[in-house]
Amino acid sequence: MCRSIKTLRPPVTPEVQDEDIRAAALQYVRKVSGFRAPAAHNREAFDRAVEEVAQATARLLEHLEVRGATRPAA
Repeated sequence: MCRSIKTLRPPVTPEVQDEDIRAAALQYVRKVSGFRAPAAHNREAFDRAVEEVAQATARLLEHLEVRGATRPAA
């Protein structure tokens, strides 16, 4: 669906930063909404969706268990 969203899980991407997660969330929301930048009256909903998708993505990556990959020490 969004070819510009890269895989963020280890070992494909060893070090994922918050910026990477937010960029992927932004691309997803842009694709789903059909807007590159929302109009002023849609800005709050757009920004909230980006934040929620970013949080869900961070939780997913935190809980994924990839066989054969070592998990960083907490």
